[in-house]
Amino acid sequence: MSRHYSAALPVAFVLLRILILLNWLGGLAILALLTATLVAEEWTLIALGIDAADPIRPVLIGLRAIAALGLIAVPLNHIVLRRLLAIVDTVRVGDPFIAANAARLQAIAWVLLALQLLSMVIGGIAEAISTPALSVDLDAGISLTGWLAVLLTFVLARIFAEGARMRDDLEGTV
Repeated sequence: MSRHYSAALPVAFVLLRILILLNWLGGLAILALLTATLVAEEWTLIALGIDAADPIRPVLIGLRAIAALGLIAVPLNHIVLRRLLAIVDTVRVGDPFIAANAARLQAIAWVLLALQLLSMVIGGIAEAISTPALSVDLDAGISLTGWLAVLLTFVLARIFAEGARMRDDLEGTV
């Protein structure tokens, strides 16, 4: 194993663990804000400096829907991150081309597909609630890079499945 390759694995492991934590913390922040706007709407809006004439008031329902959809993304992101962490663990052991990793990549591909569809819905809501007085600009909607990542991950899952099958066949002949 090359020195550069082996140094990247601990970094990837730590980074994935941090991302898992940040994903859940972000989800908690979204949940707290969403809950506050539902339970104590007036108090929360005043605390945020939003008065009765603020143009954001009419779009609050759409913003709440976007926040709720953001909460759906949290467990989906967790699935991706946990499976990537498991793949990194198999690489650390020196045995990445196994059927379990092919299944993990397949699951990641399906979750990435779901996240792309979710992003399109969020982008649609943002477009629908935007007004001339208040433009809701989110990094959501159709993403060419996101769709390429979905396609690439499905292909990579197939490559891993074939690699694992070929390795099993080779071990069976030895």
